[in-house]
Amino acid sequence: MKRRVVITGMGAVTPVGNNVDALWESIQKGIHGIGPITRFDAESIKTNLAAEIKDLDKEVYLTKQESRKLDLFTQYAIIASKQAYLDADLPESIDRNRFGVMISSGIGGLQTIEDSHATMMTRGAGRVSPHFIPMCIANMAAGNVAIALQAKGICTSVVTACAAGANAIGDAFRSIRDGYMDYMIAGGAEASITPLGMAGFASMRATSEATDPNRASIPFDMERNGFVMGEGAGAIILETLESAQARGAHIYGEIVGYGASCDAYHITAPESTGDGAMRSMTMALDDAGVGTDSIDYINAHGTSTPLNDKTETKAIRGVFGEDANKLAVSSTKSMTGHLLGASGAVEAIISLKALADGFIPPTANFKEGDPDCDLDIVPNVGRKQDIHYAMSNSLGFGGHNATLIFKKWEDESA
Repeated sequence: MKRRVVITGMGAVTPVGNNVDALWESIQKGIHGIGPITRFDAESIKTNLAAEIKDLDKEVYLTKQESRKLDLFTQYAIIASKQAYLDADLPESIDRNRFGVMISSGIGGLQTIEDSHATMMTRGAGRVSPHFIPMCIANMAAGNVAIALQAKGICTSVVTACAAGANAIGDAFRSIRDGYMDYMIAGGAEASITPLGMAGFASMRATSEATDPNRASIPFDMERNGFVMGEGAGAIILETLESAQARGAHIYGEIVGYGASCDAYHITAPESTGDGAMRSMTMALDDAGVGTDSIDYINAHGTSTPLNDKTETKAIRGVFGEDANKLAVSSTKSMTGHLLGASGAVEAIISLKALADGFIPPTANFKEGDPDCDLDIVPNVGRKQDIHYAMSNSLGFGGHNATLIFKKWEDESA
């Protein structure tokens, strides 16, 4: 018998807020976190805007000694995970062997790789830190979170580029639903605002070359010309409904559906018909046991690239048909930027807050409509609306597609 799975804790480190409440307040107000890159001199790179983390007091969660041995993406993951763990208020007595971790990253410790290479080139191979490998490999966010929280069940890191955070949550959902784990912490973390990271994406012409922060991440806008790099982490605690109710936990929402597919088409470009994304959404709907008329809101992948937004619109219309005209579909990357492997996790949190508060986030900074993106994208101003089911899409390089469906929590015993 499949078990029902609910979310009882959430944590976030984002360009628009360093906890869930601050994130949600910014999202509701349509505030973006995009500005000139301050981490390094980006003058030689065509892309010089990004959505950086600001004013994060890491010492609340990590000692200076701990931080020195952790890449930034792992630091973000630990902070978001500790927030989620404290928020869920899990009893110390839980079976730690039944408490798992799935924290993903699309790239891993890129700054550590760059710094270590520079050390080798200038000071010699013998001066490369023994911490280099454990700091940079992508699974170390999950590994370090497991150590911090003493989670001794399954511990994995899905590496599916920009779909990674959503895949992690979906896989964690299945682990609990099918009886393999009782508790999971799941999400994603990324910290790729580095010289090499920004140069690489700029060379692909994937990132926006806009100079105005208000017109850089503009999903579904006719003038969109690339995504804006963001950074941060999102993490959620999942557990069985039975467990949450037995301990009187606060329930943010229920996860009811998960779909995943591959375009098997191109290493970076989406398949033009949207077939892969359509299959992912259809699988999630089937998994949830609901029809297209049940979904009220879609948090779109919505990267602000010409191909993604056009193709995702086509895919949504292909799945939802006439029901697409009733949908609210917004991209919160217009505010957070694109957090790569962390984006699906942060957007899952936003979707859960939208359900709980009855508020649909806007697509900020919108100005010029595109006939190829003809959905109700909730331009510029969010709206109060009672919603019962929210879908979140994440699509990644390599043709990866992941879709999550969340249901509003309503106490059935009341």
